[in-house]
Amino acid sequence: MAASSEQRSVVLAAASPKERPTVLAAASPPECSTDSAVVVSPESPVHSATLAPRQPSFPGATDRVRIAEAWRIVDRLGDDLWPGFSKAPRAVLLVTPKTEYLFYHPSPTADFVCVGRDSITGSDVYARDRVFDKRLLATFPAVAGVPTVVIGEPRNTEASHSTRWVATLLHEHFHQYQQSEPGYYEDALALGLAGDDTTGMWMLDYPFPYESREVNEAFSSLCRQLFDAVDSIGQASFRSKLRAYVDSREAFRRVLDEKDYAYFSFQVWQEGIARYTEYALIRRAGVAYTPTQAFIALPDRVPFDKDASETLGHVLTELRRVSLKKAKRSAFYHVGAAEGRLLDEVSPGWQRRYFEEKFFVERYFRPD
Repeated sequence: MAASSEQRSVVLAAASPKERPTVLAAASPPECSTDSAVVVSPESPVHSATLAPRQPSFPGATDRVRIAEAWRIVDRLGDDLWPGFSKAPRAVLLVTPKTEYLFYHPSPTADFVCVGRDSITGSDVYARDRVFDKRLLATFPAVAGVPTVVIGEPRNTEASHSTRWVATLLHEHFHQYQQSEPGYYEDALALGLAGDDTTGMWMLDYPFPYESREVNEAFSSLCRQLFDAVDSIGQASFRSKLRAYVDSREAFRRVLDEKDYAYFSFQVWQEGIARYTEYALIRRAGVAYTPTQAFIALPDRVPFDKDASETLGHVLTELRRVSLKKAKRSAFYHVGAAEGRLLDEVSPGWQRRYFEEKFFVERYFRPD
């Protein structure tokens, strides 16, 4: 399966509490140092280092410039949006056609070989032969139980240019933020949606009534009203459009049973707000962030404000045309992204309630 929305983020990410990995105490690879490999200078963002024989080489410097830019945005803007965002794990496994490269990981497993410390990312870099699909865009405990972003290069994924790739890494880092929150796995299981599943695949495969005519009609109405509400931000009609949306959301809830509504809410909370986060951070970067010269020099870079506008435009377009029957759970992602934008208008600081009142985004519309 191609790296579509089905391969983003929650694929393999959903270890249940029974299966939740812990950081392994297995043998580790040799510690990286500047003595064991060439340190690559950021003054040469398009060339790889030549290392000693039998040493794996660094990935292309363009890939490392993108990774470094994403974490620079997190460090400068992330905590203003999400409390503690910059403190979440930030391990990245970059998947190239032949080799996987591990960055920012606290305890690489013994199948990785030290490449050296990279001065572009400031990270020790480890390598191994490719294991995962080069098209993957996902976050899960891929190495030693640590939530790790597993991400292919732009040319092999849906994140087809440098700015979109950076935005996607920000999206995936939000899943690291979620998964590292104490109680996340236990609270997700407590929703009672897993049945006999202990693998976490219920997050993908829960039997939601996607085929129901009544459910489809109510969801289409919800999406139309949500589009109207977001589209009216800043206009005199905004409050009335918002009330109409809240009413349509409640009507959608009434056609679902309790577990089906919990599944919808979980997907909006987990995936929809991750999509909102990539939009919100890139939007802020377009206003309050100066990219590095190395990132500016990338030939496929798009200005941050342009990418943010296109991202929100895509969300709104999908709200107008999405078919729940066809799109299934990925339709809920657009709802969460648009609701995050609404919440910024009506409930500033709602992000503080995100982990306190998990899984039900509609609660954030109410006053504390």
